[in-house]
Amino acid sequence: MNSTIALIDSHAHIYYSDYTADFDEMLTRASDAGIAAILVVGTDIESSRQAVELAAKYPQIYAAVGIHPHDAGRVSDACYGVIRDLALSSSKVVAIGEIGLDFYRDRSPRVDQERVFRTFLRMAVELDKPVIVHDRDAHQQVLACLREEQARQGVLHCFSGDSALAAEALALGFYISIPGTITYPSNQALREVVRATSIDRMLVETDCPYLTPVPHRGTRNEPAYTRLTAERVAEVKGLTLEDVARITTKNVRDLFGIRLWDQSAKIAYKIRNSLYLNITNHCSNRCSFCAKFDNFTVKGHNLLLDGEPSLEEIMQAVGQPHGIDEIVFCGYGEPLTRLELVKQVATELKGRGYRIRINTDGQANLVHGRNILPELAGLVDSISISLNAPDAASYEQICNTPFGAAGFEAVCSFIREAQHHIPQVTASAVTIPGIDMDACRRVAEELGAEFRVREFAEVG
Repeated sequence: MNSTIALIDSHAHIYYSDYTADFDEMLTRASDAGIAAILVVGTDIESSRQAVELAAKYPQIYAAVGIHPHDAGRVSDACYGVIRDLALSSSKVVAIGEIGLDFYRDRSPRVDQERVFRTFLRMAVELDKPVIVHDRDAHQQVLACLREEQARQGVLHCFSGDSALAAEALALGFYISIPGTITYPSNQALREVVRATSIDRMLVETDCPYLTPVPHRGTRNEPAYTRLTAERVAEVKGLTLEDVARITTKNVRDLFGIRLWDQSAKIAYKIRNSLYLNITNHCSNRCSFCAKFDNFTVKGHNLLLDGEPSLEEIMQAVGQPHGIDEIVFCGYGEPLTRLELVKQVATELKGRGYRIRINTDGQANLVHGRNILPELAGLVDSISISLNAPDAASYEQICNTPFGAAGFEAVCSFIREAQHHIPQVTASAVTIPGIDMDACRRVAEELGAEFRVREFAEVG
């Protein structure tokens, strides 16, 4: 693969017979052009099945499943069931689509198009999957459907609106995707959209075999030509190709969860006889002493995640560890912000006989708006809670909690309540200059917890 860039073709239809004669060669050309992944998008039940099959066969291919508005008039309740089953069949099925409205060709009655579109939007919301939206001459009705069905993640593929429409889409939380038509000399309108729109909400695509970019216009389009689109975007935005590749690939990762590199070493890392799980880089606090603001490395392990790992990625990273005394949810983030994932992973690992510990800032009840500790009973053997200060004013100053004075009280309450549900509870404090360790110890003891001093200059 081209070593300097890693682009993703976010919309391709390479299951068509157009590619039968040279499929493997086509994939090689894509790799040589720096296309590191391809999202193959279904337009009906058969092509959705084909997309899923390709994703299962090729590591660089991912799938989306849906029914195009052209076929809306033929969609039955059974069709929804098939698409739903396909959407749940593999972690490589990352979106519902291609779905939407096409009021240009009107190959299905508009009332049927909207009924089907809304049903798929509701399915995507239920399954927590992004949508890939086809919008042709139906801009305001598409936006109305997205708003009313509360769809908050997805992309307007092959974007054909103006800058105002792009701004409306971005305000809904959507991305826009730029096809090869940006290279057409007459398409100044799309170049104006690209110029006016943040590239942080932009993808690139081929929509192949359609919309072949210049200089190959008039021939079959293919994923390798994503590079030509990215080059034109770079020119319009005053960026380098490497910039566009880096940003749009991150955008695909954020939207669809497609991660190009193995994160196993960043997710599960061993220190002494403990296996630590780094499941998020997000925190409820922003502690002034946190080492990640200088460096994401702990004992030689780089813990800067490319994205929040899934259950499947975490279990793959854990593997079958030997010679460890415990598994610790820790890392460079607050693990209990991902409570449901913690419970899933802990259930699996506890069932294998491992001892489970959680290191936490103690803010989970505030974050989730309920007492979450009963949900950890039987799953967690020990919990270490960062007390870090003997009073609310000191805590707010050094931990930069978003909860104000309530933050310290919540930590104390969490320490006290944890003892009813978890066998071993420890309150800890970091030796920050100016913090009274003896006073911290007294608070911990008053709360009934063990106390541990953590050295400021020693991480991990």
